[in-house]
Amino acid sequence: MSRFPFFNRSNTIHSEPSRKPYIPQSQQNLDRSGSLNRSYGSVESAKTSIRGKMVKKLCTLFESSSKKIPESESKARWESCTTTTPFRLSGTEERIVVYLTSLRGVRRTFEDCNAVRMILKGFRVWVDERDVSMDIAYKEELQRVLGERHVALPQVFVRGKYVGGAEVIKHLFETGELAKIILEGFPKLRPGFVCENCGDARFVPCENCSGSRKLFDEDEGCLKRCLECNENGLLRCPYCCS
Repeated sequence: MSRFPFFNRSNTIHSEPSRKPYIPQSQQNLDRSGSLNRSYGSVESAKTSIRGKMVKKLCTLFESSSKKIPESESKARWESCTTTTPFRLSGTEERIVVYLTSLRGVRRTFEDCNAVRMILKGFRVWVDERDVSMDIAYKEELQRVLGERHVALPQVFVRGKYVGGAEVIKHLFETGELAKIILEGFPKLRPGFVCENCGDARFVPCENCSGSRKLFDEDEGCLKRCLECNENGLLRCPYCCS
């Protein structure tokens, strides 16, 4: 025994270091694979939720919004268009005219224009698409016909008679009334028809100024504004819009 009992007491106080329980390597691999599976499952669930949101968004493209137009009101609108209406588009008695925009400035407007465009395209009839973002003259024309400064897009005219906007077209399409209106008297296009000249854009660059909107006057020696194209240097396609 030591002559210093203090050191003997200290030896009894210190305990053995704690040891971690032994885990077999196979069990560790299982735990790791389980955590990886849980992580992979969370990623897959996130992908599924995102995919579900995208599908839901596409499905609602052709569905009516929460503010639906009653059937009686939609029918009354169409009956008023087929009889007497103050809104008439002269010179389009043999056409289907749609005023729309191809710009994505307002998401709801862009989606409504695309929805109406796809609905009418499904009937395989030629539609006179007047894009107000490509030619400001169409916007002024629509404002003049409807007598309003701020007009929502799209707007549809059939045989010169005003039909309505996106909600009316969607409702007529769902009830089957639009097929009766569109398919009476309008010739059908071949499946998959696309204008080879403009690619269904309805506009082509001006051949006179090559889209620059400027011409050089040799007599005066200066540049002048081209009078044949619009503010974007474009012309209506002479093949599909004549």
